Amino acid sequence: MVLIDKKILAGGITMIVAGIILTIAVSESPAGQPGMTEEEIIDLMVAEDENQALELLSGILIGIGFLLVLISFGARRKKDSAKRKEKKTAE
Repeated sequence: MVLIDKKILAGGITMIVAGIILTIAVSESPAGQPGMTEEEIIDLMVAEDENQALELLSGILIGIGFLLVLISFGARRKKDSAKRKEKKTAE
């Protein structure tokens, strides 16, 4: 019997799915054309920078989601977590 924390597992799977969707959405990189004006070149550079940032974000989402899935298999809830005992200090 494997103990799984379902909330952490669901969060991890959600992050992995969001990262994969974001990766698919930004898979096309902007392309330049010969004879572009300075303004078009600057717009192209900005678009390439945004694309690179979104690729990094999707990689981070997939990585953290994978870690959460792994953590969920080792997370165990204590039976006495609802009942906290206060220790009295010796005076």
